[in-house]
Amino acid sequence: MHIVEIGNIKIGKGYPLVLMAGPCVIESEQHLLWLGSRIKKITEELSIPYILKASFDKANRTSIDSYRGPGLKKGLDILQKVKQELDIPILTDVHDVSQIEEISKLVDIIQIPAFLCRQTDLICKAAETKKPINIKKGQFMAPDDMQAVIRKAEACDNRRIILTERGHTFGYHNLVVDMRSLVMLRNMGYPTMFDATHSLQLPGGLGSSSGGQSEFIPYLTRGAAAVGIDALFLEVHDNPRAAKCDGTNMLSLDKLAGLLEQVKVVHDLIRKS
Repeated sequence: MHIVEIGNIKIGKGYPLVLMAGPCVIESEQHLLWLGSRIKKITEELSIPYILKASFDKANRTSIDSYRGPGLKKGLDILQKVKQELDIPILTDVHDVSQIEEISKLVDIIQIPAFLCRQTDLICKAAETKKPINIKKGQFMAPDDMQAVIRKAEACDNRRIILTERGHTFGYHNLVVDMRSLVMLRNMGYPTMFDATHSLQLPGGLGSSSGGQSEFIPYLTRGAAAVGIDALFLEVHDNPRAAKCDGTNMLSLDKLAGLLEQVKVVHDLIRKS
C-alpha cells in the first residue's frame, strides 16, 4: 500500500488512525479557530493525528438560498490564519479547476468532492500540484469504478492519493454504506478513509435542504474501524442545530472524545492483528 505523508503524519497500513474533522463550511474565523482548537486538544489527549477540514464554498447546496461559505479569497485567508495559529495541517475541497492554483499554495490536502470525482480536468489539475489528494467516491459509483479515477491521478504523476467512502445512493433521499466497499477501495493500494457523517446524510430529504441521521454515526464509525480503515472523516460542530450547513448529519463536539476513544481501540486491535 502507498503511504501518504503530510508533514510528520503518515496515512496507510500499519500507521495510527488519522482524523480529518471540522465544520462542514467556514462560518466565521472566530468559530473555526475555536472549534479547531477544541478538536486538536481532544486528539492530542488521545494521541490521534489530526488534520482540520473546512470548506470555503459549498457549491452543491440543495437550494439557491442556502449558505455557501465566505468564498475563495476570504476563506483561504481564514484557513491560513487557522493553520498558523493552531499549527495543524488543513484540508479543503475544490469545485473548479480555476481554484486549484490558489488552494495548493496553502492547503495540505486537496479534496475532490464526491459529485466531481469523475471530472478528469479537475483531478489532473489537482494531481499536478503534487499535493496529496483525497478523492471521495461518488454516491453513484461502484467501488471498482474508482480504479479509473485512480489512473487519472497516476497519469498526472501523483500517487499521494486517499480514497474516501461516503455512502451510496439508495432510492430517493437516502444513502447506505456497503462495508465491502472499504475492503475493495483499500485493496486498490491506497489509504482508505470513511466519511461517517456524509454517509448519514439524506440528500434533499427536507425539501429545500438535506436531512440526516446523526444518531447512527457511532455505529457506522465503529463498524468501519472494525473492517479496516486508515483515516476517519467527521464533520463536527459545537451546536449542530445552529450549523449553517449539514447540521442534521454532523457529530456534536461533546460526543467526539467518547467516539474517538472507542474507534481508536477498535482500529488498534485490527492493526495489530
